[in-house]
Amino acid sequence: MVAAALVAPSPAASAQAPGAKPGPKPRLAADCTPAQVVANGGFESGTSPWTASSNVIFTGGGQTAHSGSRFARLDGTGGTHTDTLSQTVTLPAGCSAASLSFWLHIDTGESGSVAYDKLTAKIGTTTLATYTNVDAASGYTKKTFDVSAYAGQTVTLTFTGTEDVSLQTSFVLDDIALDVSGGSTPPSGDSTRTPATPSYTVNLSSDASGGTWTGHESVSFTNASAVPLNEVYLRLWDNYHGSCPSSTPITVSNVTGGTAGALEVGCTALKITLPAPLNQGQSGTVGFDLGITVPSGADRFGRDGSYNFIGNALPVLAVRDASGWHLDPYTNNGESFYSLASDFKVTLDHPTSLAVPATGTSTDTPGSSGRTVTTATAAKVRDFAWGAGPFQKISGTSAGGVKVNVYWVSGISSSSAQSMLTTATNALDAHSSRFGAYPYGEADVVLDNNFWFGGMEYPGFVLDLVSSNALAHEFAHQWWYGIVGDDEYNSPWLDEAFADYATDLYFGGTGSGCWSSVSWASSAEKITNSMAYWDAHSSRYSTVVYGYGKCALHDLRRVLGDTAMTTLLRNYAQSHWYGVSTTAEFKAAAQAATSTDLTSFWTQHRIEG
Repeated sequence: MVAAALVAPSPAASAQAPGAKPGPKPRLAADCTPAQVVANGGFESGTSPWTASSNVIFTGGGQTAHSGSRFARLDGTGGTHTDTLSQTVTLPAGCSAASLSFWLHIDTGESGSVAYDKLTAKIGTTTLATYTNVDAASGYTKKTFDVSAYAGQTVTLTFTGTEDVSLQTSFVLDDIALDVSGGSTPPSGDSTRTPATPSYTVNLSSDASGGTWTGHESVSFTNASAVPLNEVYLRLWDNYHGSCPSSTPITVSNVTGGTAGALEVGCTALKITLPAPLNQGQSGTVGFDLGITVPSGADRFGRDGSYNFIGNALPVLAVRDASGWHLDPYTNNGESFYSLASDFKVTLDHPTSLAVPATGTSTDTPGSSGRTVTTATAAKVRDFAWGAGPFQKISGTSAGGVKVNVYWVSGISSSSAQSMLTTATNALDAHSSRFGAYPYGEADVVLDNNFWFGGMEYPGFVLDLVSSNALAHEFAHQWWYGIVGDDEYNSPWLDEAFADYATDLYFGGTGSGCWSSVSWASSAEKITNSMAYWDAHSSRYSTVVYGYGKCALHDLRRVLGDTAMTTLLRNYAQSHWYGVSTTAEFKAAAQAATSTDLTSFWTQHRIEG
């Protein structure tokens, strides 16, 4: 993903608590059952177990709920007034990750930039955030905070609204949730990542707009671990974009090959218990009916006018290793995605009037009247994404033989699209020469200048603004995230810093002197911090992970020498081709490339692991 700093921040991005403390790296292990610990967070059951001022929890009064019919409104009287809303919750000791979220709407009779009325959100004695009449806006906004530091504690969530002598401000809360996950004690077993060699077969049909898809998905897999596999987890990532559990854009039903449990981790994880444990080398298949509804908004999963962008919509298998199941929460600040190299065959039945760019190599055949069936196949990829809309399209082939298709929405000129096609073919060849030949045969670029996030990478499929820098970065991700995988939630630097470094190399940047401008915000700030940390310090994410991260790699090149650094990265990519990279493995490979002791280098650059 391109750092959001490239474009204006999105109101869709989750608000974060600048002072929240990061928790341990979240993993689901044997001693933690993911759960949502706030009771009656949507207020549909009345006031219990909330403690609230009178007339805070109700329906009507000129306000509407985010979901259901009830909500909590603090203040809104137009006179000197204080309202409180609180609930005491217990975060299980065995769970190391905790995320508090709520939906907030503020309307006010005040004007100007003076904060007269305010709402304070606290957990225990820690103030997470303060909102005022100046923050008023139409509709609800989701606020999310990492509260992992409170694992194992019983604490009180408190919302306090204060209003001054005149002009009302209403602070309206709904769908308050505190999701816990991540075990602190690893289960016994080896470190093998499993389920291995997933193979997905998907058949979907769209409505006339390409925004609603229904059909069936199945996935076959093998247990590569010596520890029996009793269950698998599906990640339904895009349920983050809906209301959990009342209205989710991804629906799974009629599960075969196992027994489905309840949705977990903000409705983004679904446990499927297998009929019998799979021992090492044994295989299983899980199937289910699938529904996808694309929400409005120019997002990596969203609809901009008549154009649909469908990233992370297909349920994919979570990964289990010696730390347990990796069931991290969704982050809108970066990526949470972590999956093993997989094979996909996806059949998309859609109106012929819609172009459908997709991961992999696609072939079109006639469907029923006025419809086309696009069959996309992709081998050894970590995810699958597609688009649907009346895109314009041009194609070209790089000097190295990679076919590139550029699709664009109305409002973008054909000359801009042609320029991006040139960048795409050149960047793919340049990255191939440095890290190893691009293996996927074809790459699709989908352009929309309304993307708030800049650009987003998927295997063989890129969403992007008209920006040569962003496109070179997203194509670098084909290696650093795609071919060489990583745990994007717990080690985001392994793809973002490496992709930004590769982008510098493509444009001839040397990063000369860039480390001299580094200024750390705190002793806790490190290049290798997880998204749990960056979601709590979102204003520093791009600066440290992208900027300081690539500067550290430039500095490493100066220590090793240009030739040794080039050899290191190429050999490292080859040795992790279709595998997974860790910080410890990269540090070991770098140390093996030089006789200089790098211990002080890692310390200086705050690269831990």
